[in-house]
Amino acid sequence: MARAPLKRRKDRGLSDRGVSRRTLLVGGGAAAGLVLAWAAWPRSYRPNLNVGPGEQVFDAFLKIDRAGQVIAIVPQTEMGQGVSTILPQILADELGADWRTVAVQSAPISPLYANGLLARDWLASDWTRVAGDAGTWAVDQYATRSALMLTGAGTSVPMFHDAYRRAGAAARVLLCKAAAARWGVPWESCDIQNGIITDGAERKLRLGDVVEDAAGFTLPDILPYRQGNDGRLTGQDLPRLDTPSKIDGSHNFAADIRLPDMVFASIRQGPIGDAVLKDARDAEAQKVTGFLKLVRTERWIAAVGTNWWAANRALDLIDPSFTLRGTPVDSGRIDAALEDAFSGDAGRRLYVQGDLLPVFEKATILASEYQVDPGLHLALEPMCATARVTEEGAEVWMATQAPALARAAIADALGLSDSAVTLYPLHAGGATGRHMDWEAGVQAALIARDVGRPVQLLWSRLEDVIQDRPGAPAHARMAAKLGRGGMVEGWLAKVAAPCAMTQTWSRIAHGKLPHEAAAEAGDKATRLAVAGMVPPYAIPNWAVDHYPADVGLPLGFMRGNAHLHGAFFTECFLDELAHLAGIEAMSFRIQMLGGNPRLAHCLSTAAAMGGWQGGIAGSGQGIAAHMMNGAYAAVMVEAGIEGSKLNVRRMVAAVDCGDQVNPDIARQQIESGLIHGLALAMGASVPYAGGMPTRAMLGRMNLPRLGDIGEISVELIRSTADPAGVTDLGAPLAAPAIANALFTVTGQRFRSLPIMGMADA
Repeated sequence: MARAPLKRRKDRGLSDRGVSRRTLLVGGGAAAGLVLAWAAWPRSYRPNLNVGPGEQVFDAFLKIDRAGQVIAIVPQTEMGQGVSTILPQILADELGADWRTVAVQSAPISPLYANGLLARDWLASDWTRVAGDAGTWAVDQYATRSALMLTGAGTSVPMFHDAYRRAGAAARVLLCKAAAARWGVPWESCDIQNGIITDGAERKLRLGDVVEDAAGFTLPDILPYRQGNDGRLTGQDLPRLDTPSKIDGSHNFAADIRLPDMVFASIRQGPIGDAVLKDARDAEAQKVTGFLKLVRTERWIAAVGTNWWAANRALDLIDPSFTLRGTPVDSGRIDAALEDAFSGDAGRRLYVQGDLLPVFEKATILASEYQVDPGLHLALEPMCATARVTEEGAEVWMATQAPALARAAIADALGLSDSAVTLYPLHAGGATGRHMDWEAGVQAALIARDVGRPVQLLWSRLEDVIQDRPGAPAHARMAAKLGRGGMVEGWLAKVAAPCAMTQTWSRIAHGKLPHEAAAEAGDKATRLAVAGMVPPYAIPNWAVDHYPADVGLPLGFMRGNAHLHGAFFTECFLDELAHLAGIEAMSFRIQMLGGNPRLAHCLSTAAAMGGWQGGIAGSGQGIAAHMMNGAYAAVMVEAGIEGSKLNVRRMVAAVDCGDQVNPDIARQQIESGLIHGLALAMGASVPYAGGMPTRAMLGRMNLPRLGDIGEISVELIRSTADPAGVTDLGAPLAAPAIANALFTVTGQRFRSLPIMGMADA
């Protein structure tokens, strides 16, 4: 695979671990030098939206046409989480639009759509933290000036909520001014309700009637926002805008794109690791009706045909072989690498409060070890991209969570400027996190250039599993000391894990090959690898240590990321402590949540809704709580084992995630997160041997089916706090709650994910 240019990106002041120390010392005056230097850069950005006949651009996030259709511009990738409805709903609410007239258009690549919130989480380093507000400003400026459009980690609503409110409010003022000018009344007396402008009396106009006039007016110095709750769209369970097209099949995913003279391609990329193409039986491909051509690079071979089945069959027949350099990925070696990390010298204490040494010294402590296997994405839609390359440039249709970085990689692979590549961002058929990577788009573009025709590249299911970028495996050594009344006086979490997010950034921003990114990240301790390990409980003395490890397996962005193993380690170990203290699990947690009333409320609500019996033996009930990104949740489950199969009969979640724009979509996100977590508990992982997964069919992944999913109840606790992202919140909670429930049935502690692996006493 072609590499993105390294120097161009690093010269922008970003190291592999975040904004660099050198950047923060520009001008020799620490952060002040950076502020002065960047403040002098040009930073005036205008919307670069395409405008159709009769359309008027009001803002980077809004167009309105003469028919009164409100077109919301959405820069975030829709992966089923509902963002293409939630963000337009914020705008439509402030505008006063009729929901039936709201449409959605994907945003072009622009600095105006940069996701500084995710960039701050992803790119923060010791130097940005030392610089404080200036460090945060530096990351924001880097994200904006690099047009760092990113979707992930539940940041869409927190990042863009205010921008969509401003867009709706500004358009409402301008439209009211245009209508008021016609009527000769003060614009302040006008308002918009259900898409109709009124002056409070009998005069009315549609939005489209004055849309062209509105562009000639100016905004007041202070933008007025809507007051009161009458007629508001925010807080309503409005129907999703993408549902009708997904039901009738008219919704276009990457594999639905059809272009004139288009052909189809399948690909083989060899085993996991540093694999290069060795040989293929080219002549065998000619036996397949519809086969057209083979396209080779150093690391992959693709077959092109008049249909995808012909292309994939040709690859089966040519049976390409690869040379794998280095040690093959193997599950035993992954576990060994994680255990060896504890004795290495790269470990680092990243979070600490109080002093553990005097608490643990000569004390009786409880210690337990846990492990989590790599979790696969396993989306219904395998990786796919469609490309057309001409002398003028390239066009690529693909789902991507990082469109500017994807475009840069495609341009670099083709030897073109970024401006010569047009990327059409599409909705993704699942795989939350997998579309941070852009390799399918690069491959499709290279194949299209080679064959001289538009090409649609679709990975096979086998290829999708082999080349998946799973969530990070992790081992944890947990230790704690109990004091009087069952209070936890000391808590130590030692976590050995590679950092999937660091690897992802190295690939998508610096063009590192997957095995290079994996090796590079293996010796750097980082907070990203232990996110979710800071206990939300009032423990006076605690610490979290990270021991980085190179497990040889390229890893990637995942729903919940490190919170998936962080919550599992923390909440399972807390249950062990509660059992040792002789206190029922909910009360044990509640007594340590005096400083965290929102999480305490979630716990008590989930317990009340679920009919919590105290986790007594035989109850099959388990509970877990977690907080992330300003959202709080607790889950109670009822689970058991029937034969050798996990049976989850019921899941009850209580969630405090602020004042949600669309509560029904928030509940959908929590429900889907719980099912995702259930999949990780049941399976969604594979053993590796010889650089390959030992199985690849979805039917052999022990994934939950409809019959395996019992009743799910989600209660959103009323809150006036700002809305928090909840896409990732449910996933980390299901597995620890299930593991805790199974202890009440079996008397065994399940300390591994997937849970239905080996149980230990």
